Amino acid sequence: MSAKLLFACFLILCGHVVAWYGTYSQFIWDWCKQNVSLLPLIFSIPTGYLFLYGMRFAVEEMDEVWGPRLLGFGLSYLVFPFLTYYYFNESMFEPKTLVCVGLSFLIVAIQVFWK
Repeated sequence: MSAKLLFACFLILCGHVVAWYGTYSQFIWDWCKQNVSLLPLIFSIPTGYLFLYGMRFAVEEMDEVWGPRLLGFGLSYLVFPFLTYYYFNESMFEPKTLVCVGLSFLIVAIQVFWK
């Protein structure tokens, strides 16, 4: 995997982390619950830039748009289960969730390693 594609994956992962907090922090912290209308203003710009540049680098490296789209989808399943377990104690060790996470790893592997 090239350094550029690895950096693209890093940016996309960070985008998913920031998007997760932008969506779910209203259920975690009182300040966010009381200021829910500010959350899109706080989180949307960093999320947008992380996805914008992550996808730009991925498309440049993979020379297509479907691969980066599926890569981004797969990477989202690497973020959601861990943060959801950490903050909400909702286990990812349910059969349906484990299959989805496994498929996400498979999607990422296919997009990165299949030439």
